[in-house]
Amino acid sequence: MKIKSAEFIVSNSEVSKCPKNNMPEYAFIGRSNVGKSSLINMITDRKSLAKTSGRPGKTQLINHFAINDTWYLVDLPGYGYARVSKSSKQKFQKFITDYFEKRTQLVSAFILVDIRHKPQPIDLEFMQYLGESEIPFGIIFTKADKLKPMAIERHVDEYCKELLNSWEELPPYFVTSSSKSIGKDDVLDFIEATNEEIEQLRAKQ
Repeated sequence: MKIKSAEFIVSNSEVSKCPKNNMPEYAFIGRSNVGKSSLINMITDRKSLAKTSGRPGKTQLINHFAINDTWYLVDLPGYGYARVSKSSKQKFQKFITDYFEKRTQLVSAFILVDIRHKPQPIDLEFMQYLGESEIPFGIIFTKADKLKPMAIERHVDEYCKELLNSWEELPPYFVTSSSKSIGKDDVLDFIEATNEEIEQLRAKQ
């Protein structure tokens, strides 16, 4: 997939105020400081579509971006903020779960995890929540440029083994690096193929 256009549409904290049309949506979420904004800018070929910051947890709203006027990239607040109050954190969690449970246009979530670290309980718990809620998701490993190829393979294998302790099969996963543009085509090809499947299903209805 070639990105021809990427346009910011709306930010809000209420699912009811999300775009009303029926374009498929792909939601990106992860812990603070996982490199989400950099990844979004990398896969869309835009330097500042998503705002990057040295301060973790900057994304605090549901952000919709229209890609090629055919699908939405949704930038969601992270779970596990640094430097936010407990009441704010609960509020963010509420509209995150509202989004996942009420947004019928959602096709797939992408959970971002830092490839350098062992599986973190908060990531595994969030994946478990999505699974129990029957929400499709994939895993995007970020910051692959920080490891050598053998270490990347080892870390991914370890992560997959951990997941198979509680999952019957693995979700799709992608190894990426925003600074090296690694994994961009893999993520976009997955989205393109999924969109084509949706179009085919709609045509039969």
